[in-house]
Amino acid sequence: MKKRIISMVLVLTLLLVTTFGCSSSQDEKKDSSASKKDSLTLAIWDKVQEPGLRKICDEFTEKTGIKVDIQITPWDQYWTMLEAGATGGSLPDVFWMHVREIEKYARADMLLDLSSKIEESSEISMDNYFEDVAQVYQYEGKQYAIPKDIDTIALWYNKTHFDEAGMAYPDDTWTWDDLKVAAKALSNDDHKGFGSRIKNYQEVWYNLVYGNGGYIINEDQTKSGYDDPKTIEAIDYFVDLVKDGSSPDNTVTAETDLIALFESGAISMSLMGSWTIGELTGNDYVKENGAVAEIPMTEDGTRVSIYNGLGYAAAANTDNEDGAWALIEYLGSKEAQEKQAEYGVTLSAYKDASDKWATHAEGFDLSPYINVMDDTLVFYPHSTNTTVWEDMSLESLVDAWNGTKSTKDACTEIAEKMNQFLEEE
Repeated sequence: MKKRIISMVLVLTLLLVTTFGCSSSQDEKKDSSASKKDSLTLAIWDKVQEPGLRKICDEFTEKTGIKVDIQITPWDQYWTMLEAGATGGSLPDVFWMHVREIEKYARADMLLDLSSKIEESSEISMDNYFEDVAQVYQYEGKQYAIPKDIDTIALWYNKTHFDEAGMAYPDDTWTWDDLKVAAKALSNDDHKGFGSRIKNYQEVWYNLVYGNGGYIINEDQTKSGYDDPKTIEAIDYFVDLVKDGSSPDNTVTAETDLIALFESGAISMSLMGSWTIGELTGNDYVKENGAVAEIPMTEDGTRVSIYNGLGYAAAANTDNEDGAWALIEYLGSKEAQEKQAEYGVTLSAYKDASDKWATHAEGFDLSPYINVMDDTLVFYPHSTNTTVWEDMSLESLVDAWNGTKSTKDACTEIAEKMNQFLEEE
């Protein structure tokens, strides 16, 4: 409840700033030098994507003469930065937007409505993007962001660990049961077989929840699925990996993420999102030992990858609206989206623009991330106030991971609290 109140206070604050503060800040901006029309700020949170994105922005500058200052703020501080900019009337010109946050900013009128600009554009048609990603950045019939990318999930494994154990590598026939058996066989005093981590919900346990026939939230966004027996069964799968010693326990994973564990050889396998590729393929240990396979399927052949996608949004009170739209329009164009894949930035939100991404990292076949698009992609579970119930659920699952509460009891309590939050939405 406390987090929900804080979220509501933020929205009210943003609304007040929009009503009373923007006019004065806009007047000040009008008095600034005209040279600002020749430059834009672009705020992102992933330094690994910056080199490829820098190339694309430089190409935009060559076409338009508008310089782009890419500002990188790590995820943990990014939203604090945006909130401070919103309340202070100084948001970046263009910035990454996330499904968890879009409605809060759109509801507070802090984002530039792109609808009419899209209608007039020869480069942008919303039909060219993955439908779920396009729709999630709409609010009350208006489009507030252009899709940037999508992400899928695949299984990374340590070839050396498999060789030492005399085991065949994972392939596209693997089921979740195969993964569990292999994780147990690979675990020893030097490393665990698999990384099971609460915080990596999209990458890890959300996928089996939906593959197993469970759900996190229903399609109407009115009911929690945590108390569904299929959801509980799927989450218990990962809790069991910790219990039987096949995965590091929460005392380890609460402080160390799965990438670090995999890059140090502390785990033999891990499910990783496509957004992690720049880090993994640039690591010397992973270059020598790592490889990629498709995410496992259930016994009935169901293979599910949870997917999400970022959007490019602009500040409603930017002093360079034309420039901000020009940048967003270019970044969302087929040309730039194909370059995003080619340069290895990430998978593209533009349909059929990601093929070159699979081979951009020398020595790695990343096709499992693209192949899974032919199976069942399930869009990231969300609602109006995703952060409220999502953060609550992650905190509550610690008891299950620690073994101080059964998975069923933990999930039942989460469902009760989450349903209250959803009713209040």
